[in-house]
Amino acid sequence: MNLLIVSYLLGKLSMACAGALLVPLIMALYFGDSCAQAFVISALLAAGLSFAFHRFGSFEDTHITFREGVAVVSGAWLVISFLGAMPYYLSGTLEFISAVFESISGFTTTGATTITSIETVAKSMLLWRSMTHWMGGIGIVVLFIAFLPNIGSGAVHMFNAEVTGPTDDRVVPRIRATSIALCKIYILFTALEAILLFGAGMSFYDCVNHAFSTIATGGFSTYDTSITHFNSPLIEGIIGFFMVLAGGNFALYFSVHKKGLKEFWRDTEFKSYIFLVLIATLLISLNIFAKMGFSGKESLRYAFFQVASIISTTGFVSNDFDVWPAFSKYILVLLMFIGACAGSTAGGIKVSRIVILCKIALAEIRHTIHPSMVTNVTMNGKHVSDTVIAGIGRFFFLYMMLFAGLTLSLASTGLSVTDSIGAIAATISSVGPALGVAGATSTYATISPFGKVVICIAMLLGRLELFTLLVLIRPEFWRSTRNW
Repeated sequence: MNLLIVSYLLGKLSMACAGALLVPLIMALYFGDSCAQAFVISALLAAGLSFAFHRFGSFEDTHITFREGVAVVSGAWLVISFLGAMPYYLSGTLEFISAVFESISGFTTTGATTITSIETVAKSMLLWRSMTHWMGGIGIVVLFIAFLPNIGSGAVHMFNAEVTGPTDDRVVPRIRATSIALCKIYILFTALEAILLFGAGMSFYDCVNHAFSTIATGGFSTYDTSITHFNSPLIEGIIGFFMVLAGGNFALYFSVHKKGLKEFWRDTEFKSYIFLVLIATLLISLNIFAKMGFSGKESLRYAFFQVASIISTTGFVSNDFDVWPAFSKYILVLLMFIGACAGSTAGGIKVSRIVILCKIALAEIRHTIHPSMVTNVTMNGKHVSDTVIAGIGRFFFLYMMLFAGLTLSLASTGLSVTDSIGAIAATISSVGPALGVAGATSTYATISPFGKVVICIAMLLGRLELFTLLVLIRPEFWRSTRNW
């Protein structure tokens, strides 16, 4: 393990965080917010940490192996989560554990909050809150690769450790060019949504915050009642559309830009994703129409928005789905686990993995009936290798085992089984709002400090897709004599 390179790159990331903190600082100074001092100290702390990392680090040997790549990505998320918590803590907005929780929730685009009254928080602090979403959505390491030259071929290890999904989707051969292309699409979607929301009647401040949260599939709002505050079908429609869009594979969007709309039809995962959105919307709308007394239009409106919000793991709320019938809530919980597409800003298991797992199950059934039959699993018309299939099986098993273990840990704090399952399901999948104690109209503020730590672990594991963090606990990962 070359700790000099790791330290050097973490120093660069810390300095980038210090620069990002200047944006809400300028806003705080302009509006005279009381938290301006907290942003100054936080920026100085980030700069000081950057200096310390640089003093120890060196970039003379630019050879980055798998171990350095994983160490940088894992270290970056831990360092940035700590630095991102400082404004909340130093301003007195939240106590330390809750501040770290809020920061991790922001950067992992989970959207779970411990703030009990959002509308009383300074606007500059809420902007920082939304900025953590936006930076974490595209991936702080992907941004880093895009704008920091001379990382070299080792950037592939950082990219693969950061970007989610079962396969390595590159839109162009070079990793830095891929990162830049993804960032351009990300910025374009953000700007387009902000413009449309402004035209729909949102203030400039609100449309920027909500565009940041939507494209990052995060879900932080500037109001306690989330999107319900606006009570606008047009605003809900715009945000719903962009939530679905943000749940798609960004590499696919680049391919569509280059080759045309036919690329959507060729992509099995995207078609399955849209099918899930449509069928879940139909089922929930029929259920709440029959059981909740909503009109036909209201049923479709609320069902589509919440389906888009949950499957994209954004977590915005337009209606209190915690009081919906059990059938609708069960569908939403299933969507929490499934998530959206690989290569998107969403969390969850990912649609591509679910599709492949379903195809594996069908192939095994056919093989049971016809033992001599040779069965192949395909995706987008191409054979899925045994290596990918084995990797998906391992991921799914580990995902469910960690879900069970984290749920058990959270239940040990005194939460009910239902509340514990809902909270871990919502946070390991980066959704945010859960059912019960942390439902659509509630927060995570009442959960014990230990429970918040458990949820923080769930959020980080979910965002980095388990293995990037878990590999750090293996002793051989740190042994310099091993060839990785």
